[in-house]
Amino acid sequence: MTFSYKTRGTCSQMIDIELDGKTVKEVKFYGGCMGNLTGISSLVKGMDIDAVINKLSGIRCGFKPTSCPDQLAKALSEIRDKNL
Repeated sequence: MTFSYKTRGTCSQMIDIELDGKTVKEVKFYGGCMGNLTGISSLVKGMDIDAVINKLSGIRCGFKPTSCPDQLAKALSEIRDKNL
């Protein structure tokens, strides 16, 4: 399954997420710090979505109340709650 999530409060504007059941298959961020976001995408590949949510929820970027990793956790939470 592939999902798109419009981010809020971050430099990235959108995240595309491909799942195989509850496993992260692929993540692509649009906008933002591509080196860091490519690294995050690579690190979460193959992980269970609950593990990703637990690790990334609540991470902040400077004084912002969220971050790109936190937005990925929010997206996965939303997907899990609606679809799995």
